[in-house]
Amino acid sequence: MVDNGTRNYISSFYLVDIPGLEKFHSWIGIPVCLLLVLTLLGNCVIMATVKLEPSLHQPMYFFLCMLAVNDMCLTCSAALKMLGIFWFHEQWTEFDVCLTQMYFIHMLCVTESAILVAMAFDRYVAICTPLHYATILTTSMVTKLGLVGLSRAVLMVFPGPLLIKRLPYYTKYVIPHTYCEHMAVVKVASASTHVNRAYGISVALSVTIMDLWLIAMSYVKIIQVVFQLSSKNAHSKVLGTCAAHVCVILVLYTPALFSFLTQRIGKNVPPSVHIILATVYLLVPPAVNPLVYGVKTKQVRDRVLGLFSINMKNAEY
Repeated sequence: MVDNGTRNYISSFYLVDIPGLEKFHSWIGIPVCLLLVLTLLGNCVIMATVKLEPSLHQPMYFFLCMLAVNDMCLTCSAALKMLGIFWFHEQWTEFDVCLTQMYFIHMLCVTESAILVAMAFDRYVAICTPLHYATILTTSMVTKLGLVGLSRAVLMVFPGPLLIKRLPYYTKYVIPHTYCEHMAVVKVASASTHVNRAYGISVALSVTIMDLWLIAMSYVKIIQVVFQLSSKNAHSKVLGTCAAHVCVILVLYTPALFSFLTQRIGKNVPPSVHIILATVYLLVPPAVNPLVYGVKTKQVRDRVLGLFSINMKNAEY
């Protein structure tokens, strides 16, 4: 116990992995490790491709690089601790370390959503006002959009750890989760948590509703422009440029909404399902995003294949 002069607090939390699946934790660590490797490798390939190919030095691909960096940070923030738990039985984590992990995970999730909004705006400008694309989405504007998204995430998530610090944690220290998630930490507090719960729900709903609304408005305008085109080839070409972004949106928000809903209203859902959904939400989208953009975006796909073919020829010589 730690005495801060007024209350006694526990000094560490104990993460209990996935309840009911303790016998399989070593095996569960394998897909977690594979997702971590895929995330790091895939996103590094994307960033290297954009850097080496001058034709990809465009706002769309700058946003893609922002997404890649954010995805790698997000996966490392969660997966490294998970692997420590699954393979090395390092369930104990210090109180402040837990809050730090919680802050960065949620901050990076909010940042991810903001980047997807910026990418939707990029597609809107490129398709609806193509003649003004270069003047609207300058390098300065891209940087500002990235900083605004990051600043919003930092400010919105910052109250979370502060509100938790004011709560007493006397005897409950076991967190049924694979990482320090906000609601999982709040639930073991030894006091009323109405303020913390209201804060968590308000942040999650405001970010999700606002960002999805902005993305939806962008695509409504895009669809209106597409239907005004007479050529079917033009239809498919325009929609093809948006396919990768739409897939990434679905990959991110679908498990996020399931995780959010099952945690708040799914009282009969087993705890293991909550934890698995929350884990999928963090680890799968960052690993899938590079594959989606590699397959759906012709410029990226062609450049990646070109790089690998050059490397294979050099290896032969």
